[in-house]
Amino acid sequence: MTRKQHGRRARKKRQRECRETTVQSVTLSHEPQFVALRRWLQQRGFSSKLLVPAHFSDTGRGLMTLQPIKADDLVISLPEKCLLTTSTVLRSYIGEYIERWKPPVSPLLALCAFLISERHFGQRAEWKPYIDVLPQKYTCPAYFSDEVINLLPGSLSGKALEQRAVVQELHSSSLDFFSSLQPLFSQPVESVFTHDALRWAWCSVNTRTVYMEHHHSPYMSRERNVYALAPYLDLLNHCPAIQVKASFSHVSRCYEIRSVQGCKRFQQAFICYGPHDNQRLLLEYGFVAPGNPHSVVYVDQVILQQCICITDINQLAQKLLFLKKNDFLANLTLSLDGPSWRLMTALRLLSLKTEQYPFWKSVLLGAVVSQDREEWSVDAALRLCHYLMVDNTRALDKISQLTERADTSLKEQLAVVEWLRREEQGILGLNQEMLQSLQKQLLPSRQNSMHNLV
Repeated sequence: MTRKQHGRRARKKRQRECRETTVQSVTLSHEPQFVALRRWLQQRGFSSKLLVPAHFSDTGRGLMTLQPIKADDLVISLPEKCLLTTSTVLRSYIGEYIERWKPPVSPLLALCAFLISERHFGQRAEWKPYIDVLPQKYTCPAYFSDEVINLLPGSLSGKALEQRAVVQELHSSSLDFFSSLQPLFSQPVESVFTHDALRWAWCSVNTRTVYMEHHHSPYMSRERNVYALAPYLDLLNHCPAIQVKASFSHVSRCYEIRSVQGCKRFQQAFICYGPHDNQRLLLEYGFVAPGNPHSVVYVDQVILQQCICITDINQLAQKLLFLKKNDFLANLTLSLDGPSWRLMTALRLLSLKTEQYPFWKSVLLGAVVSQDREEWSVDAALRLCHYLMVDNTRALDKISQLTERADTSLKEQLAVVEWLRREEQGILGLNQEMLQSLQKQLLPSRQNSMHNLV
């Protein structure tokens, strides 16, 4: 079976499993916080009755259709007055403080400061109905302890540490600005703008904003201002197979989402955040998408060095430097279609003997230098799969042990990491099958070559 046939078989199997899974849903439209949110949005011009909030057994909270949606139908149209942007913040009680502050704050910090303030003011907050439906915590790596981050795949754990550091740096560098807001609060600002509060606000903005271009304000830094928090609309969950058209209409002055494929009545309405693999979805949004066709397993330099058989350290260092200079150490992946072209090309380049170095350009064009070098490359790819599968198994065992004594918050984090690890384990198993099949195809050639020598 060819690599492409393997990939199609896996995708069709996952699609069939998705269709066979019965999804249970329970409407949330009568819960007090959603009643208050709808009433608040109606006062701001939102009148759609097509979608209602519901809890789904597979994704959690989402929006359910009350009527069939046809292709190119308007799924949701949220008036500009309902959007929380930096313009909203500048018009608020925080606006005058932002306008006076130098150097100017970033759009992200302005939104975070406003969210923290509104949550603190509680019943007095204008945006209380929206604050009340936001998650209290997130399953983004910014919330992960070292113990949980260590359970992530190597390439992702480094990015998770970076995300945590970004939030920490934003908090520490903003303390003086937060202090300038003291006149607004009866409590010390240190107890309001805590690291935990900023982390919550940062994740709220990072996971829930829609893309919307804004004119530059002289009171904001030069960082791109493309954030818009969209109450109710942000309940729409991600599905990689869905296509929608989403943008702010300068005609209707609404943020609009139109369906490309349509949706049946009483089904969950989805949108697509983009063709993201599960590592990026976990990093940016705090979830993974089961059966994600864009999912890949990443191979970084550390894993390469662990798995390739080159005993000469100097030669290995030279080859890795060559790969780095030619941009062949990044984005090396294994997917449902098998090892990527970049990964196999990198392995073929690493396989070259000293006398074969002049052929490196031919390798980049897809040429096979020799039979034994092709075998070396396939064997190396198999070793990569085995190494990564062992790493996944160890991580899954550790997750199982931690889950037994974890609190609710930790269990949610571990569940997301477990989903990712299991998804990657399935991809690795499929790649192992493909490579073993390819290895068998190469074996007769080797045997024939030896027979001819005799």
